[in-house]
Amino acid sequence: MPNLSQIKRKRMLEFLEKIKEEHKNDDEMLIALGEIESELNAKKYGLVWEEHEEKVDVQMRTHIPVFTEVKEREIAAVPDKPYNFLLEGDNLHSLYLLEKTHKGKIDVIYIDPPYNTGNKDFVYDDSFVDSTDGFRHSKWLSFMEKRLQIARNLLSDRGVIFISIDDNEQAQIKMLCDSIFGFDNFICNFIRTNKTGSGHDARDISIEYDYMLFYAKDKKQVKLAQQIVDTENDKKYKYSDEFVETRGKYYLRDLDYKGSYSPSLDYPINVNGIDVYAGGKYGKPNTWRWSKQKVEWGFENGFIIIDERKQKIYIKQYQYVDNNNNVRERRLPYNAQIKFLNSAGSTELKDILTQSIFSFPKPTSLVEFAINLLEEKDINVLDFFAGSGTTAHAVINSNAIDGGNRKFILCTNNENGICEEVTYPRIKTVITGKRADDSTYSDGLPANLKYYRTDFVARAEEYLSDALLEHIAEMIQLEHGVKIDGSQYLMVMSDAEADELQKHFGEYSGVKALYVSKNVLLTTEQLKTFDGIEIHIIPDDYFKFELKEEGQAW
Repeated sequence: MPNLSQIKRKRMLEFLEKIKEEHKNDDEMLIALGEIESELNAKKYGLVWEEHEEKVDVQMRTHIPVFTEVKEREIAAVPDKPYNFLLEGDNLHSLYLLEKTHKGKIDVIYIDPPYNTGNKDFVYDDSFVDSTDGFRHSKWLSFMEKRLQIARNLLSDRGVIFISIDDNEQAQIKMLCDSIFGFDNFICNFIRTNKTGSGHDARDISIEYDYMLFYAKDKKQVKLAQQIVDTENDKKYKYSDEFVETRGKYYLRDLDYKGSYSPSLDYPINVNGIDVYAGGKYGKPNTWRWSKQKVEWGFENGFIIIDERKQKIYIKQYQYVDNNNNVRERRLPYNAQIKFLNSAGSTELKDILTQSIFSFPKPTSLVEFAINLLEEKDINVLDFFAGSGTTAHAVINSNAIDGGNRKFILCTNNENGICEEVTYPRIKTVITGKRADDSTYSDGLPANLKYYRTDFVARAEEYLSDALLEHIAEMIQLEHGVKIDGSQYLMVMSDAEADELQKHFGEYSGVKALYVSKNVLLTTEQLKTFDGIEIHIIPDDYFKFELKEEGQAW
């Protein structure tokens, strides 16, 4: 059958060519016709929406986002351990800067974006988007697409992203992610039971679930942690024999098999002079699970038991060994249906803040489940819709449980004081064990944290390079997870500073790294003096692109 859309498109393109010929000397007309042609030739399958621009996009035309550290909010609880980061500001600005320090370095992204329910949960350009907005979905998709494009760039080759969402935008974001990450890199759509009850608040159908999409940067490079079956506490292993010390307890499985018939497995087994068939005493066609040779091995090695009264033969399924007497760990696939209740998240947060000032926080166990799906425990975790700080809590918890070295970066705005009054206090309480009112929450789970706030430098700044240079320390600290403290970690920004450091280097102890401007040429003597110390050249590309745009770099 003909492709009617293709036929119609071809007819319109042919007509455009005639118009182009008639206006071949009119540059403005040709440009306009070229734009029409591009739209006609654009992809015809996939998610289509009206593209919108945000104020934060417009702002970057005249200003360059930078980070400014809020030093009084630093938490240094574990010497010699890397820092985690809380970035306050619009997450598009934070992602823009993270692309300079963490491109290809993030291993796990978990986000819980606005669900766009139409019930004042999604703010676009300082206004709530409600159900009457005809561009409600287009605005949300424009908002998400910009951020997910950068998110993909941030992911390492083994990296993965988890996105919590509900029915309002699940179909749309699935198609958007297929486009950005590739359908072949889709791993799973977890269906999460998020509440239980009789659904008295529902009019017709009680919705007690939402979703968590799971994508990879490159699915072939993702290694999931294996889910081990806990046989130790499995009550079906209730029998013991002389092998209990090495094989554990066992349960009984029928040796006869009621699946598809195989003639080679339909043979008699002699029990006290009587031939027993899988099909019973009348020899109905049926099969045993094991071959005749394997059954003989089973008798010899105590893996088979006979119930003479029933004339039944059983396999002994042991806890610690498989049916070849090899030590085993029973591994199971993960189930796409999961249960992590929102009520648990609310209880956790209220226990920390002692008041309910944040709606629908995700439970820590959900994020722990996500990040622990990966085998690796030395990973960078990013959440750029950080909300109440659940991801930070989950990372700190997971490290405490298994000794991992996971680091987190959280991005959130400060709308209604959320970053200052919810996210930061929660992280601080988890680390120190003390609530804001100084009451005891726990013994504390020590970690280090730096708090940055998004700031801006005007592109029209006369000394733009110098103005940006004032924020280089924040970028170095963010990229390397350190504190430029003038003691263990030092910045060297000029030849004069290098000379001064060499002169007084004997007064320093425990120097771990130098971060040296590319404009500094260390002498042979200085390199000898700094021998054994990590030396990092401060990269051009922190702000080189912006300086080039403004004609202040080449």
